[in-house]
Amino acid sequence: MDKRAQNKFNIRPGARSSRRPVETTRSTQQLGVGMIKGTRKAQGGFDLSEAPSHLIRRCQQYYGDLYAREAGARELTKQQFILLAALEQNDGASQTALVEITGIDRSTLAEMVRRMLEKGLLTRERTEEDQRANTVAISASGRKALRSARNAADRAERALLEALPLAERQKFVKALREIAQAAESLAADGHERPSRPLRKRRLS
Repeated sequence: MDKRAQNKFNIRPGARSSRRPVETTRSTQQLGVGMIKGTRKAQGGFDLSEAPSHLIRRCQQYYGDLYAREAGARELTKQQFILLAALEQNDGASQTALVEITGIDRSTLAEMVRRMLEKGLLTRERTEEDQRANTVAISASGRKALRSARNAADRAERALLEALPLAERQKFVKALREIAQAAESLAADGHERPSRPLRKRRLS
């Protein structure tokens, strides 16, 4: 991508979400459509404004900003929340299983577990079957932090979906669930992985 396209889409190599407070104005509710609308490369080039992969990433970045705004500096980070939420349903899972369940890469998850152990949010012990493997569980402090962060996550998800008409929200979540289930099937073709039905949520 040339420099003009990078400036137009506000994309920088290795850039991360700004995590700045997000105003819930009409423009932000449109997920930055104005930022990427109408730019096309000549001769049938790749158009980010119509690329599902790019749009999904933009939605993920937007949710990250919304969660950071709702949670504040003293709450769990988004990835810490994901890890604790996964452990709530899979307490005592191995770190290898948590990589598969959360989608967090192995090295990042290992560092997260180390830091969360230091903060008292997790406990860890060797498995009886394999002394080289660790099982991870939520501590009492971790459960308390998860309850608090869940409120922030719920508010952020509601704000995310406010960009859509009420009648479209369940359809949108259903479509995302189908894509996620396709990912589960693809992973299962290569190796077995922990799986559980994706839980449906009532949206308002």
